[in-house]
Amino acid sequence: MAAKKLYKVVFLNHGKIYELYARSIGSSELWGFTCVSDLEFAARDGMLVDPTEERLRDEFANTRALHLPMQSIVRIEEVATRGPAAIRDGTSGEKIVTLPLPPQRQG
Repeated sequence: MAAKKLYKVVFLNHGKIYELYARSIGSSELWGFTCVSDLEFAARDGMLVDPTEERLRDEFANTRALHLPMQSIVRIEEVATRGPAAIRDGTSGEKIVTLPLPPQRQG
């Protein structure tokens, strides 16, 4: 069986540059949008935890597919291996270290 393709998706979101990994990229049913689905995050099996990766995992926990406007996409790369997901400053490109989102209150 052939390995599923893996894509690194870099896009702008609220003045920040997001770098995520996904298994599926295609045209969206929404005109002018690209559909990104089957998001991949690092396994949670180690002692060290990347807070930015955890923040992104929490932010996109219930996301089946992202429909990104074409003009927000910076780059889509087909890659052989997955690297760390990241959030970067939109101006400097420096990686932003963020803490996981606080738990949502039910109310």
